[in-house]
Amino acid sequence: MDSNTSYDMVAFTAPSGAGKTTIVHHLLKKYSEYFSFSISATTRGKRDNEVDGVDYFFMSNDEFQTNIEENSFIEWEEVYDDRFYGTLRSEVDRVVLEGKKVVFDIEINGAQNLKKTYDERCLVIYVKPPDFQTLVKRLINRKSESPQTLEDRIKRIKKELLFEHSFDMVLLNDNLEETLAKAEEIIETYVLPKD
Repeated sequence: MDSNTSYDMVAFTAPSGAGKTTIVHHLLKKYSEYFSFSISATTRGKRDNEVDGVDYFFMSNDEFQTNIEENSFIEWEEVYDDRFYGTLRSEVDRVVLEGKKVVFDIEINGAQNLKKTYDERCLVIYVKPPDFQTLVKRLINRKSESPQTLEDRIKRIKKELLFEHSFDMVLLNDNLEETLAKAEEIIETYVLPKD
């Protein structure tokens, strides 16, 4: 990759529990003058610590379907049975109008679709977990999943671990402090404006 390239967008993708959301929140805080977060839409239930319109736009399945029909999404997917996720075109437009670079926290297929749509404008980073067992432990420790949704996520993780080399970069998250430092280095090299 050429460090003279400056991307308009950066997307972090990973299997559930790999730490992409933690990394994104850190970068948004550190580089708030340059970045704004593209808030995804979902039909999954809101967790206790989440805020509608901040963490996600929480929608009913009917609302989500209406947005699909109105072509409101850049990309969308039924990630689990009757559980949809998508990137609203209006969110990307909002960030661009703010004069900032767009940051995405997005699942694997969504990241592939973003790359197809935006190609050279979007840097996609795959956050690699230390190993499968660590991911499962993190999901269990969240205490936010029912036995069925936990089982669904674990099945999906096995598939998503195969996508490590499908994106622009791989960021290993085995030590959070080191991972955040490496993420900052990537952002400063490839995304922030050059002096």
